[in-house]
Amino acid sequence: MAAVPIHVALSFDDKYWAPAYAVMRSICLTSIRRKDVVFHLCHTALEPGHAAVLNRITEEFGAIVVHYDPAGNAAFRELMTLLRTTDRFPPIVYTRLLLDQLVPVEVERIIYLDCDVMVCQPIEILYDTDMGGKPIAAAFDPFHLAITKGRDIRSRQTAIDTGNRYFNSGVLLIDRARYAATDLPGKIRAMAESGMLGDVFFDQELLNLVFLNNWQPLSWRFNVLMPKSPHESMHPVILHYTGSRHPWNPFSGVAFHRLYRHVMTNEVYYTFLAERTPRWLQPIIAVARNVTMRRRVMK
Repeated sequence: MAAVPIHVALSFDDKYWAPAYAVMRSICLTSIRRKDVVFHLCHTALEPGHAAVLNRITEEFGAIVVHYDPAGNAAFRELMTLLRTTDRFPPIVYTRLLLDQLVPVEVERIIYLDCDVMVCQPIEILYDTDMGGKPIAAAFDPFHLAITKGRDIRSRQTAIDTGNRYFNSGVLLIDRARYAATDLPGKIRAMAESGMLGDVFFDQELLNLVFLNNWQPLSWRFNVLMPKSPHESMHPVILHYTGSRHPWNPFSGVAFHRLYRHVMTNEVYYTFLAERTPRWLQPIIAVARNVTMRRRVMK
């Protein structure tokens, strides 16, 4: 009997090549079906060296890596004429809205992951979850009041009713056919024509509006937001490093921050750190990297 592929989609630009690699590696390290994993990487142009690192996943684990340029998709280009972007929310974040059109037609189910996550248990646990006939499955966002209504829970006015269930879109399990039948592009065009898009907070609120009461709740363990040290003993499946503290930053203090560096690998971690560090600090990063590598050789 042929193995069933596990399809995982990520979207990122070249600023997040190393966190994307850490997500992929965390999946492969914790799965007993790593050779069945197919990574669908939706990204803007990458430096050749960065792309080469991402492709190492195949050599190390046997997983398949496929690259996509959403800008080459006509539907994506049309969508971007309607949606607003910022430095924090570049066009690439909207890729998840069109995954049903970007990945091959034979893909029936897709896991979408943000690049600020680390997978701690076999990803097949999520992939095989019963979706209850819904187009997506996701975990509740405990911070939804502040997200949807802003400071003092009253400074923002949106179409989101705080009494409705609200999910975080950083971890999604997607039923390809049902997702496509929802016609996200059509609904977004309708929102644009009505003027509603001006009040919508990027992709997460769009998804919550479109899939209102039409999504399957996941356990909080599949999307642990802003994880701290106590979460390490709670058997999380996926940690989601939202907020300002990221595990690729030194001294972040988040859950498994030291393990994360080694999942990313020291080589990639220090390369990424140097890329994000002012030039005058880079000699210090180089010394730290050399010391780490020397210790590894000595062992």
